[in-house]
Amino acid sequence: MKVGIIGAGISGLTLAYELQQRNIAYQLWEATDQPGGYIRSRQQAGSSGATYLRELGPNSLLGDADLLRWLDELGLTPELTFARPVSKARYIFRDGQYRPLPSGPPSLLFGSFFSWKTKLAVFRERNNRTTSPEGETLAQFFRRRFSDEIVEYALGPFVAGIYAGDPEQLLVSETFPILLQYEREHGSVLRGLIKNQSATGRRQSFSFREGMQMLPKALAARLTNLSLNDPVERIERRSDGGWQVESATGTQTVDRLVLAVGTNVAARLVAPHFADLADALRRVTYPPMTAVHSAYKRADVRHPLNGFGGLNPKLENRFAAGHIWSSSVFDGRCPDDEVLFTTFVGGQQNVENARQSDAVIFQNVHQELTEGFGITANQPVFRAIYRWERAIPQYDAHIATVRQQVEALDADELLVCANWYKGVSLSDCISKARQLADQLDRKSLINNF
Repeated sequence: MKVGIIGAGISGLTLAYELQQRNIAYQLWEATDQPGGYIRSRQQAGSSGATYLRELGPNSLLGDADLLRWLDELGLTPELTFARPVSKARYIFRDGQYRPLPSGPPSLLFGSFFSWKTKLAVFRERNNRTTSPEGETLAQFFRRRFSDEIVEYALGPFVAGIYAGDPEQLLVSETFPILLQYEREHGSVLRGLIKNQSATGRRQSFSFREGMQMLPKALAARLTNLSLNDPVERIERRSDGGWQVESATGTQTVDRLVLAVGTNVAARLVAPHFADLADALRRVTYPPMTAVHSAYKRADVRHPLNGFGGLNPKLENRFAAGHIWSSSVFDGRCPDDEVLFTTFVGGQQNVENARQSDAVIFQNVHQELTEGFGITANQPVFRAIYRWERAIPQYDAHIATVRQQVEALDADELLVCANWYKGVSLSDCISKARQLADQLDRKSLINNF
């Protein structure tokens, strides 16, 4: 059996590596000259000659012991850098300042972040016997089980930070199906979380000494059948089974074909064979997101920055979705006497801000940082910008339609391993790719029996 994989993002790279480890023949095609997809790190010098480590896409990876063992297999253990303990604190902009979000029962019950009405709603959630209707959004789910305030000042900013999304549109069944499982099996989200704490392995947040791009580079360096600058132009179903793949460098035949590309490319490739799927894929939304990196002298910043960062609720009408305090989370992001912010502008809740000019974005981000964190400098000592016109696929009703159609493709030897199918995070994509490799390995053994 030979497996074709289109797209060398983290999903395609992981799948190819796992197949290679199992001695399964494969071919991986990548349209660009750089593997890794959205994972991009840049070491960039400022005007003073100081070096700044910028993450243009994902800033970290959340993983358990199994993922750490896998990274050790790749030889990356010496390159790991773990998030500082202080980064566990999350801040939300409220009442004119960034305030720490409650991190546990004591701070929830005795702190002043949430109203007593919301505290009472959280306490009563254990006896909330309502159940989720089909197509319920995250906002509807959390309003039903908790309160509007939870949606506005906890869920909304969190969803904007993780999904660049709007909780009024994202489906709970597609984003956090575990919550529906807790509701069914335990009658309560909180009761389910408590009962499953011991069953869930401890997960840690980490990156790499030279940034997240070390991971795709390590995977790509180990692959024997990766073809860069080789866009796939056409796929054709063979009458005797399998697929014929036409790329810029020629034509190859594979028994199974895996799509590990964005929905736009996937729609173009499958359109001649699966018109309904292609139409569904074209409806998937990717909002734009612009990443801005700003560095200031530490002496010019009054805020202690003792946390992961600050998120902005939609109703607070801030310009950015939020700011990661990059130099507080990981070592080596900027000079020791400076602090580095990573600001995200745009997303589904504020599309137009992401498309403003560089000058307008720089001005608004500096003003927001100045007001929020007590910065006295007239401008940052370093700043840079990077734009994603298509950032993160939105797990809304359109994705639900796509998922249903993809699940019917297996009989056609066409599979999907991408961030728009059953999990968007890096750890999700790695896990899905490893599971798919196991599945293909079993099929190979059965065919050879």
